[in-house]
Amino acid sequence: MNTGRSPRPESAPTGVLVLAATPIGQVGDAPPRLAQELAAADVVAAEDTRRFRRLTSDLGLEVNGRVVSYFEGNEQARTPALLDSLLAGERVVLVTDAGMPSVSDPGYRLVVAAVEHDLRVTAVPGPSAVLTALAVSGLPVDRFCFEGFLPRKAGERARRLASLAAEERTMVFFEAPHRTQAALEALAEAFGDERPAAVCRELTKTHEEVRRGGLRELARWAADGVRGEVTLVVSGAESVAEVSADPESLLAAVCALEEQGTSRKEAIAEVARRAGVPKRDVYEVVHVR
Repeated sequence: MNTGRSPRPESAPTGVLVLAATPIGQVGDAPPRLAQELAAADVVAAEDTRRFRRLTSDLGLEVNGRVVSYFEGNEQARTPALLDSLLAGERVVLVTDAGMPSVSDPGYRLVVAAVEHDLRVTAVPGPSAVLTALAVSGLPVDRFCFEGFLPRKAGERARRLASLAAEERTMVFFEAPHRTQAALEALAEAFGDERPAAVCRELTKTHEEVRRGGLRELARWAADGVRGEVTLVVSGAESVAEVSADPESLLAAVCALEEQGTSRKEAIAEVARRAGVPKRDVYEVVHVR
């Protein structure tokens, strides 16, 4: 990202960008430092200023700095002005509606701009829907990846999931409640009906719910309607052994997949991938037996 400004000179005042986590549900989960940072802020950039005012009221906080809106619709246009505040030596605190700014929320553009100008970027760690859902899912947590929101259009969503079919790490997705059933059905198509998963709804709130099961089972459950904030956690693919490239091993691997119900075309493609050979080599072995 190129803002068109020169890096700040050594003698310039030092501004600080603070990414401040906010509660994802319970107000009492607000990190203690949040109040300190908001009190010290020259500027507070809030995703929704009305929700921010409710939060400060619930916490009994008084904010003396300027409060400006900073959301998806104005993020690009407002970043230069916030960068100017940082370059002028001000302390800018960025908050979103819930969780950590820039994680599927506004903030990334401003972070990049600050880093490009050698400005300090720090954070107030706190609540995270990604980590909370992962922790309560009951799925492996030693290795995971966060995939954010899936594409809304069915074709784009299918392509994204196809690229993740062999992902062995546990995957975490955000999803809108009214699209949860469609997302689970698409996940079942891409990963298989029985792939273990968890739907985490309204985390830390009064009506918190965690539903665990196979993807198709969860899709049927979601057909009745889902309400509230939703985070999906999906188990990674099972580790697949490599296949030797000799004809006998290739043929045996294709036959094994076919016995499991995989079509011959898909079996050939999968064995070629695992053996690291062209599909035509596997095709020839299979069709000359």
